[in-house]
Amino acid sequence: MLGLPDDIRAFLFDLDGVLTQTAKVHAAAWKDTFDAFLRAEADRTGGEFVPFDAVADYDTYVDGRPRLDGTRAFLDSRGVDLPEGTPADPPGTRSVHGVSSAKNDTVLRMIREQGVQPYRGSVDYVHRLRALDLPCAVVSSSANCRDVLRAAGIEELFDIVVDGLVAGREGLPGKPAPDTYLAAARKLGVEPARAAVFEDALAGVASGRAGGFGAVVGVDRTGQAEELRRHGATVVVADLAELIEGEPR
Repeated sequence: MLGLPDDIRAFLFDLDGVLTQTAKVHAAAWKDTFDAFLRAEADRTGGEFVPFDAVADYDTYVDGRPRLDGTRAFLDSRGVDLPEGTPADPPGTRSVHGVSSAKNDTVLRMIREQGVQPYRGSVDYVHRLRALDLPCAVVSSSANCRDVLRAAGIEELFDIVVDGLVAGREGLPGKPAPDTYLAAARKLGVEPARAAVFEDALAGVASGRAGGFGAVVGVDRTGQAEELRRHGATVVVADLAELIEGEPR
């Protein structure tokens, strides 16, 4: 079935880095946010400023995770213990919510300024699935998921969206826990063993493995094919067009 086992009957796609070219925007927004915070911390404590690495730190600590979880994970890696704060904390507040709000404001500004481009190979792949009347879902940690889908012009291709807002309402833990993907499969009426997960983030492929999905497709946009396999990818491609062409790595 388009490069996957024939018994796969539902297709669950991450957003940033799989469907849309927004992963780099998120990485840049995290770097802008964390670097500003880390400079302020260095000034406050007299310590050394060590900038956020938009590749290594992004992949390890924040990619694919809910925003608050990413903030906590990265700050913990630097030994920074912040109060949790509340969702009402304005951007720049020295709290987990304040840092996370600053990142959200930055990424929304970047998206407004730069627009959103989908990956053509991914869009073509989803169009093939829809022509076969196969159900498709978007599963994203982002609370801005629907805005990004609309900006990219692909919202109507998907039957359901399980995003950060849905996860919050339903109390679903974020990736690498499998709960958001399991919820999407359940909403489509398909057992996990008959559904495929498409992910570019290490946390995302780990969630696909943990959920017992029939296929976990790692989309390697940054040269981390082996890491994707180690975290749970059963197939790795550089672009979903390879599945149409029959040449997965």
